[in-house]
Amino acid sequence: MGTLESSKDVVREDLDYICNNLKRELAELAGHRLLITGGAGFLGYYLVQTVTHWNEAVSDNQKVDLTVFDNFVRGKPDWIAALAKTDQLTLVTHDITDPLPEDMGDFDFIIHAASIASPTFYRKYPIETMDANVNGLRYLLEYCRIQKDMGKPVNGFLFYSSSEVYGNPTLENIPTPETYNGYVSCTGPRACYDESKRYGETLCVNFARQLQIPVKIARPFNNYGPGLKISDRRVLPDFARDVLADRDIIMLSDGKPMRTFCYVADAVVGYYKILVKGIPGESYNIGTSEPEISMAQLAEKVVQISRELFGYTGSFKHQPSLEADYLVDNPDRRCPVIHKAKKELEYCPGISLDEGLKRSLIWYADHRTGEDA
Repeated sequence: MGTLESSKDVVREDLDYICNNLKRELAELAGHRLLITGGAGFLGYYLVQTVTHWNEAVSDNQKVDLTVFDNFVRGKPDWIAALAKTDQLTLVTHDITDPLPEDMGDFDFIIHAASIASPTFYRKYPIETMDANVNGLRYLLEYCRIQKDMGKPVNGFLFYSSSEVYGNPTLENIPTPETYNGYVSCTGPRACYDESKRYGETLCVNFARQLQIPVKIARPFNNYGPGLKISDRRVLPDFARDVLADRDIIMLSDGKPMRTFCYVADAVVGYYKILVKGIPGESYNIGTSEPEISMAQLAEKVVQISRELFGYTGSFKHQPSLEADYLVDNPDRRCPVIHKAKKELEYCPGISLDEGLKRSLIWYADHRTGEDA
């Protein structure tokens, strides 16, 4: 790895890493039209910039024609607004829960990443969360059906599901394979997200089986890194916010829940591999299988790395959340089996947790307000 001193260094090296690991897949997208919904969000940050980074390095006939839909409900980030002023992409303000624009044209590939994924925000906006994962998905799948009937079939469709479809797995199902059916509440405070993702998968599988729509499913496991706003209210942005204020990290749990964490650059490699190489109707875990660590151990790592990077003087302590539903239905452990993605997609995450945390903290140091990310 190179010397990383700023967020620009981090992003540049990450995009080089992603493109180097996706040479065949991006070549498959060359000359085609790609639509990314929710492109201004966390995962969109690198999904979009991967394409623009690729396009900058190849000849005109190898470029990917990129369009992004987003409702910008949390504002239009500076990075995507800057790209929209160039010829790098077509940016459309559109809420995916509304009918699709009649003049949207023909797309060869679609990535549906428009969804609220932060527990704090999807508990606040449960109906909007369900609408994006069900109604928005249905609009896109119907578009694919119409395109197929018109003789202009979509070549690949990626639906972002979630590892939350597994709920709180029983011990014998950890690490968790794609074949596990889940142990999930359909009425709890997380159900708006969990169950709409599960129903979204049901839609995808049946459109693939009945109508031969080439839709594939990604199940992300705890992705983190650049693009995840410091105001998102997930664990690592919360830790980073405390670190950069040089105050103690506040942990809103007992620190015992276990997770594996996948750096976003590795995750985005996996998602493009699913889009291009995945089997229609199939789901793929995308994450890392080790190390599985507790929230307390994660906090200790963040403290140690922050001391080396910034001279951080704080530590971490526990404090109950003021939000009554904060930990209701929160899984005790979350760890994937990624053999299927390795075997069928040649997916092989390579960025260690320590390296990923270092890159993330450097990026947050330049994006501590959360308004331009």
